[in-house]
Amino acid sequence: MKSLLHPLFSVLILPGLTFAAQQKPNVVLIVADDLGWADVSYHGSTIPTPNIDALCKAGVELDQHYVTPLCTPTRVCLLTGRYSSRFGNVSPANARVLPWGTVTLATVLKDVGYTTAITGKWHLGSLEQWGPMKFGFTRSHGSLAGGVGPYNHLYKKGPYQITWHRNDKLKEEEGHVTDLIARECVAVINAKRDGPFLLYAPFTAVHDPFFEPERYLTKVAHVDEGRRQYAASAVHLDAAIGRIVAALKETGQFNRTMIIFFSDNGGTRGEGGKAYSGEVAFSAVQGSNKPLRGGKRNVYQGGVRTPAFAVWNGHFPTGTKITAPLHACDWLPTLAKLTGFNANQDLKFDGQNILPILRGELKSPPPRTIYCKSIRGQYSLHHADWKLVVVGKNRQLYNLADDPNETKDLATANPDKVDLLAKLLAAEQKKDNDAPPDRKKD
Repeated sequence: MKSLLHPLFSVLILPGLTFAAQQKPNVVLIVADDLGWADVSYHGSTIPTPNIDALCKAGVELDQHYVTPLCTPTRVCLLTGRYSSRFGNVSPANARVLPWGTVTLATVLKDVGYTTAITGKWHLGSLEQWGPMKFGFTRSHGSLAGGVGPYNHLYKKGPYQITWHRNDKLKEEEGHVTDLIARECVAVINAKRDGPFLLYAPFTAVHDPFFEPERYLTKVAHVDEGRRQYAASAVHLDAAIGRIVAALKETGQFNRTMIIFFSDNGGTRGEGGKAYSGEVAFSAVQGSNKPLRGGKRNVYQGGVRTPAFAVWNGHFPTGTKITAPLHACDWLPTLAKLTGFNANQDLKFDGQNILPILRGELKSPPPRTIYCKSIRGQYSLHHADWKLVVVGKNRQLYNLADDPNETKDLATANPDKVDLLAKLLAAEQKKDNDAPPDRKKD
């Protein structure tokens, strides 16, 4: 049968697929957990991540891709296109985070003909009645709560400890959590369907607790003992991503799939695993964000700027680096535009359509403002080259173009700039809490 598609797709129209449906790319969205800026080898790490590196080289590296400093808020940003603080969320949460009826990435793509699957860490409501299928996913699998024990799949001790599920119903499986998520990804890719698919794969790696197989530990034998379990978890994650890419290529779907990768926040430090029960390796968690300042839980660059890239063969230039500031909130408006979704309401996106940037059509995008509210009274407002950090009553100012590692506080020398950014910050703060969930009936 002769192909009717543009040569860039280099595939046939499959039975049951319309031309319009086939033009829409599959979307594979891979989110690492707690992976630091300097924990991938393409950023100079001694942790070998060859599959991640190869994917980055095959697409566009997103050098300033911003998230929030904590896991649940970043997931809210990704799935709604809005800052999590609009929903009253700034920290990890087990209660339902989103109002019923919230338009999500899954509902948008489902509306335009996608099947929508999630495998991995949900953490937007840790009971069955708040699961992913209530928010647009047609297939769900993994942890309803946060990170889990590698083999027992238990969350932290308490009411949400039993959390492993399939299709929003608790169901146990045997195997290492990273392998189970990878296996489900491959199953989604191989499944028969009538149109394109969204595969959202929020891995629990490299979040504690750890108990890594010897074959991954041996690959990081050079790493300090206190960090070895963490490093092996990153190698395991990389191998899982290799399985996803292999499945796409084996099924002839790689060229018509957009792959997006980033971490939910910066790397963390501390002793991992003690909040969990079962057999885990109690080694220090030492994510590296060097040379960036800070890490998980704070709004400095090390907490909110993470490794990221996007791949879509024939559509995004290969081996290039985009230095324009982007945000996790951008993916929903971008994919909505790409797939032809028509909203019948104002979705109040904080993100923007970044397709022209990803395609290389817009080389110098206009300056933008990126806002973050986090725990412990922390705020940041990134506008053009400048960034205001507010911690309690303390205001700090950094010029990220000259000082990307935030080593020189310029607030005292630039009071007018501080006042300007403070006004922009106040304007963003006024938009917060406009859509908190009503939990009275939960």
